[in-house]
Amino acid sequence: MGSLYTGDSGLRASQYALNTTAHNMANLDTEGYTRQQISLATRPYITTKKDYNVIAWDQTGLGTYYNNCKQVRSVFLDRQYRLESGREEFYDVSAKTLGEVEDQLQELNGTEFADSLNNLWVAVQELAKDPTKAVNQSMLVTRSAEFLNRAQGVYDGLVAYQDNMDKTVKELVEQINDIGDQIRELNEDIVEIESGQQEHANDLRDKRNLLLDQLGELGRIDFYEDTVGNVLVKFEGTQFVTTDHVNHMACDTTLVSPVGYNTPYWEYAAKKELNAKGDWVVTDISGANVFDLTQTVATSTNTDVGKLRATLLARGDHHATYHDITDDPTTNYYNKNVSQSVIMNIEAEFDQMVHNIVTAINEVFENARSNPINLGLEEAEGKPADYYNLFSQKLDDVELNYETKQREKQREWYNRITGETVTEAKKDQDIVDGVYAKDDFAFIWVWPEPEYSKVGYSLSNIQVNKLYLDTPTTLSYFNRESEEDYMMTTALKEVFTTPKYRLNPNVAVKTDVLGYYNMLVSQVANSGSMYNGIQENQQMTVDSIGNAREQIVGTSSDEELEFMIMFQNAFNAASRYVNVVNEMLEHVITQLGS
Repeated sequence: MGSLYTGDSGLRASQYALNTTAHNMANLDTEGYTRQQISLATRPYITTKKDYNVIAWDQTGLGTYYNNCKQVRSVFLDRQYRLESGREEFYDVSAKTLGEVEDQLQELNGTEFADSLNNLWVAVQELAKDPTKAVNQSMLVTRSAEFLNRAQGVYDGLVAYQDNMDKTVKELVEQINDIGDQIRELNEDIVEIESGQQEHANDLRDKRNLLLDQLGELGRIDFYEDTVGNVLVKFEGTQFVTTDHVNHMACDTTLVSPVGYNTPYWEYAAKKELNAKGDWVVTDISGANVFDLTQTVATSTNTDVGKLRATLLARGDHHATYHDITDDPTTNYYNKNVSQSVIMNIEAEFDQMVHNIVTAINEVFENARSNPINLGLEEAEGKPADYYNLFSQKLDDVELNYETKQREKQREWYNRITGETVTEAKKDQDIVDGVYAKDDFAFIWVWPEPEYSKVGYSLSNIQVNKLYLDTPTTLSYFNRESEEDYMMTTALKEVFTTPKYRLNPNVAVKTDVLGYYNMLVSQVANSGSMYNGIQENQQMTVDSIGNAREQIVGTSSDEELEFMIMFQNAFNAASRYVNVVNEMLEHVITQLGS
């Protein structure tokens, strides 16, 4: 009778194997599915006689059984794939950001920005031919306004892209938290199923592995599985998923970024205090930051991994201006805080270009022998030296030029006075209600502001002087000798032709205005080409590792069909065995009964 159990075990084992093969076949196109492999084992033998004088004892086999159904994976390839896919995402974000910057610089409503710069240069050349011609004077004002409008359009486009990237940061943080929660829930389900049983929760493990793949694209992760089946995960070196909880990230918008950008931090590590309402509020995240973005980006230190880090670096933490380009060796501010941010770097360099042009042109107008201030004309008395500058500054879209003495006594004029300047002025000026009285003109007291928002000739607060917009022929362009002021027009041309500008502190070569813009565009193009090349090579690396991993975890329809035929034949063989034993037993019983 025991022979029937042997045949039955063969039937059961073959059926389980067929079910596993069918499961593999059904999930050929399922994302994240891992091929399952069965293991058959021999049941214990029944020993009927022990004789140590012979090689083998008298034993009776009890057949086979379905021992295990395991996933076929390589932990080494999993780690490599998740690391390299995160690196690929990092450079993909950088390449796309530079592509957006290149679009902003090269194209604005169908017109290249370079055209407006060239048109301004042409207007200066035409003015130099005949500075007293009203058409040439009007053309200079028109081209100046066009140049400024298009420059502000480019800068506003970069700022808008920054703002969109900030929204992406918050979305990525929420996605990471959600993945962590799902992994923890799967840990609980897997441990519950596998504890004390020989069953494996392979499909749940597939879901967990897919989540780890997704998490690896978002940042640098480290993971391992404990003895009971929990996967513990570190994100950027900090424990993220533990056996019983998830350390969530949060986004701060007030403590770090001067413009309210999202800064990821670990909730559990942030310093909190009770406010007047009795609520806990975060007061310090200096020791809870997820990333140290001042670190140099390098593959050797794995600081070039993850979509979240790349987005933060590309976005930066504020809208950069020419003030951010400083070569102070004591602080190394530019290299630590600006140069590694794609958007901030371009914003600062672009703003610096406009600042250089505007301040240089204004200096020419201010020093021109034909300027009414320098001519000493009666109508110019009492006006500031730079009253007739071509460009003026605005704040909150309020005209800051002197239209009348009385009006300007009640408002801030041109530059806001910083604390440092005010302190210097204390020596010989009086303060009345927070306002300095100097040469009959009022200067409003303004407290020092963060480095990023220093007010000067920046794209966010300059415009063409209203005097020239209303009357382009305000200047006569005649000097004291009633001669045409060719010295002024020559100086204007030298603004565009003198090589005295550097792109940033890391560039030693000085160039002129047109060369500056060409250098800036070349920098964007070269960086974009470099990042695209790295991204493409990284994609090849990820594909190579992915293919190697797929050869292990992937399901082959041809191979599974071979297994199906093999197990089907085994099932048929076991079935025939049972039939033979059944017939034999029937014959024995029939004969004995007769």
